[in-house]
Amino acid sequence: MDEIMNGLDPRIADAFSRLPDYLGQHVLLSVSALVLGLSLSLPLAIVGVRSPRMRWVLLAVASLIQTIPSLALLALFYPFLLALSLLSAKLFGVQFSALGFLPSLLALTLYTMLPILRNTVTGILGVDADIREAAQGVGMTQTQILFQVELPLALPIIMAGIRTATVWVIGTATLATAVGQTTLGNYIFTGLQTLNWIFVLFGCAAAAILALIIDQLLALAEKAIARRDRPRLAAAAAGLLLVLGASAMGAVVQPRAQYVIGAKGFAEQYILVSLMADRLSAAGLSSTARSGLGSAVVFEALAAGDVDVYVDYSGTVWTNYMRRTDSISREEVLRQMTDWLDEEHDVGVLGVLGFENAYAMAMRRDRAEELGIRSIADLVRHARDMAVGGDVEIFGRPEWQALEDAYGLVFREQRQMQPTFMYRAVADGEVDVITAFSSDGRIVQYDLVLLDDPEQAIPPYDAVVLIAPARRDDAALTEALRPLIGAVTIERMREANLSVSRNENPLTTGEAARRLWQDIVGP
Repeated sequence: MDEIMNGLDPRIADAFSRLPDYLGQHVLLSVSALVLGLSLSLPLAIVGVRSPRMRWVLLAVASLIQTIPSLALLALFYPFLLALSLLSAKLFGVQFSALGFLPSLLALTLYTMLPILRNTVTGILGVDADIREAAQGVGMTQTQILFQVELPLALPIIMAGIRTATVWVIGTATLATAVGQTTLGNYIFTGLQTLNWIFVLFGCAAAAILALIIDQLLALAEKAIARRDRPRLAAAAAGLLLVLGASAMGAVVQPRAQYVIGAKGFAEQYILVSLMADRLSAAGLSSTARSGLGSAVVFEALAAGDVDVYVDYSGTVWTNYMRRTDSISREEVLRQMTDWLDEEHDVGVLGVLGFENAYAMAMRRDRAEELGIRSIADLVRHARDMAVGGDVEIFGRPEWQALEDAYGLVFREQRQMQPTFMYRAVADGEVDVITAFSSDGRIVQYDLVLLDDPEQAIPPYDAVVLIAPARRDDAALTEALRPLIGAVTIERMREANLSVSRNENPLTTGEAARRLWQDIVGP
């Protein structure tokens, strides 16, 4: 097996190596949500059958939930659970993790309910009235009629609802990566940010195959129930147990990691996660990653202890968490930020990695030279005729408001997109200017020019290693990561970022991290 893996494209080999963990976690989450959804939906549907008013309320609420975008529902559960966790800690001294499995389980459970509720109600109400009268005529109670007549006759329709819910939950579970739950969606989120289309296709295919196999086994069970074919029903049950057991084995056998490393959802963060994981591994320490998190989510997770360590940027802390808008020196930003994190959140700052990844306005060089634009101030007179592209966060962040206030920027159109597509969009002329990241290697790849910021509206964005309150005095963790402090230059980071996003011979994030470390330690 090792020889076969060594002969594969590194990205394919990397994808297969992650499959047991990703698939196992995906199956565990999906099955848990389905079981919980069934446990809630079936009794509620039975209540709804007996009460038309209650039936309307249940179906209306379930339908309303279904209209909420799944990613939004997943994200909304995190702050809700975090508040409950903090309250529980104050009242009872017990705190639970609000990141990952629990918010994903609750959101996906809600998504399973509509098809199960609707089909169960439809199936029971569709039982012939003459059959009910006959059952009553032989002296059966309402409970006996329900379990011995109505539910058996409605079972094929109920099974159809369960099959629909199964396909929905397996597909939607891929989005749980955004709230820190490992799933097959990790392939997709990572692949989109690193231009690793093998990962994207691998994740889509794995989720589709899993959904198809389970759906077909449920279809077999549905036919067996309709025909009262016990051997076929036993075969379907055995198949389901085999698939679920084999898939979940990867999640069960994974040893519990000593540390959780957090990361936001772009290539640089994936590389830094791998770099820190390698340093911990070299020190004999195990770790797991919670990647693809939003800026606010990962910071709250660190402060709450759901994440032990991650790399953030001083400007993000300054503007988004501290709510500061004043412009001061880089050194003073770092000093005040460190004091604020310590005093307000008991979060430690291990140190600065050595590079800055700041927001910057970027244009194609030929376009900027044609219009005579060298700075954001020069951009103002052309902005009303231009389209600006930004990542999914920027237009809602304080940094963008500061730019608008400082320069009076008004663009013809604002377009949000993943950074992967943002750079391609400006290179192809789909947008005129983008909010780039100063350490991104694609600035060089696409020959973009960064515009000067004479008003210094954009704060400094030094990459800093943040440590959770409970880990501040963890000598093993801090000593393992200390060699990285001051060692990652902007040139090294740009090269590492470009190595995973270039079109020819791209590296995996793990390979880029190892090469970055080799550059740091030298030959």
